[in-house]
Amino acid sequence: MAEAGLDFAFCQDNPSMSAQPGALRGLHYQAPPSAQTKLVRCTKGAIWDVAADVRVGSPTYGQWRGVRLDAETGAQLLVPRGFLHGFLTLTPDAEVQYKVDGWYDAQADGGVAWDDPTLAIDWPLAEAGVSAPVLSGKDAAQPKLADWASPFVFGADGEGDPA
Repeated sequence: MAEAGLDFAFCQDNPSMSAQPGALRGLHYQAPPSAQTKLVRCTKGAIWDVAADVRVGSPTYGQWRGVRLDAETGAQLLVPRGFLHGFLTLTPDAEVQYKVDGWYDAQADGGVAWDDPTLAIDWPLAEAGVSAPVLSGKDAAQPKLADWASPFVFGADGEGDPA
């Protein structure tokens, strides 16, 4: 990461385990001043991991990227501050580990609907073997992007261009 000009002081490691394929977690964020950068990897099984830019004024606002992360390849995804994050488990007993550069703050916790029509994320449900994802009550009740005000501003407090 240092060779790429990235320097983060990670302070917390978070585990997540989902027993069944098709579990969808997200799309989550921590609002400023408790915003977090996440470094995500899958240590058992496989997931489809997604980051979506929601920084007001960003030239890539509303765009998302997804990548398959699995234990076999060890690939990781860096999710910068100002991006929503979510993942879909593709295999049984999927384990996800992510490092964050800020402590969890329940008051700053938030989310946007996984199936937001503006974001139009292409979740590989068929690869997970399901027609609909398994959602927590919290994730099932998240607002659509059109009904939500982003707390992130492009270029503000470390939320500029991540690359």
